[in-house]
Amino acid sequence: MHKTVAIIVLAAGLAACGVIDALVDGLKYAKAVETDLEQETGLRPGVGFDWNNGRLTSVSVTFPRLVETKPVRELADTVRAAVAKEFKQTPENIVLAFSLRAAPGTTAQAGQTH
Repeated sequence: MHKTVAIIVLAAGLAACGVIDALVDGLKYAKAVETDLEQETGLRPGVGFDWNNGRLTSVSVTFPRLVETKPVRELADTVRAAVAKEFKQTPENIVLAFSLRAAPGTTAQAGQTH
C-alpha cells in the first residue's frame, strides 16, 4: 500500500515538474520576445502565451500604444518572426493588439438620453 502511494506521489511530482518547466521556459521566451520587439519598434510590448499538452496554442503581443514606425503588415511579420524564433515553435494563433488610451482632456461617456 505504501509503495503505491509513494509511486503516485512521485508520478504527480514529476508531472508537475514538466508543467513548471514549461511555465518557466515560457516566461523566459516571452521576455525574449519583448526585448526583440522593443529593439525593433522602440516600444516594449507585453507578451502572454498559452500552452496545451506541450503545444504552443496562442501568443498575445500587446503594445502600449500604436506603433507608428512600421505599417501593420510589416509589424505583424516582425512579431511572427520574433515569436517563432524565441518560442522555438510557431503557435496556432498570434494576437497582435494595441492599447488605445483616451486622448488627454477627453472622458468616456455613456450614451445620454434627453
